[in-house]
Amino acid sequence: MQQKLERSTVIIYSSARKNGNTQAHVNGFAEQNAVRVICLDDYKIAPYCYNKNYKNDDFYAVFESLLKYDHWVFASPVYWYSTTVQMKLFIDRITDYMDDEVLKPKLRTLRSKHFSVLSNASSSEAPACFIEQFKNTFSYLGMQFINHSHKSTQKVA
Repeated sequence: MQQKLERSTVIIYSSARKNGNTQAHVNGFAEQNAVRVICLDDYKIAPYCYNKNYKNDDFYAVFESLLKYDHWVFASPVYWYSTTVQMKLFIDRITDYMDDEVLKPKLRTLRSKHFSVLSNASSSEAPACFIEQFKNTFSYLGMQFINHSHKSTQKVA
């Protein structure tokens, strides 16, 4: 993802190390493009529950702030073929918008949006299952996939 973006873009990232490899990847992307960066680890996002009884939870505020952007870039290290816990919580909570008639219209606005993925790991490539979880989820919601960029954290001797 080296080209300049023409869409309003937000990077949504999570990592166990605040100033680690994922942050460096996000910073490199952000330096080339005028984007907003949201670190999910800075917010309290409770696990999805059917009764929607969330106390002091930031999910709705975070999700609603993302709706004004046309391009969402998800950034995460690869942990055991998957994303971080906080990113997974965020994705799971989108279900709140799927089964609530009042919130569904907001979820439908995703159909006009695009998404990309930034990943990093010690491997030279991200596992296909890592990328597919994002592609399958956000394509299902109607978003169009643009690109994936992976950075290897393996030191070359």
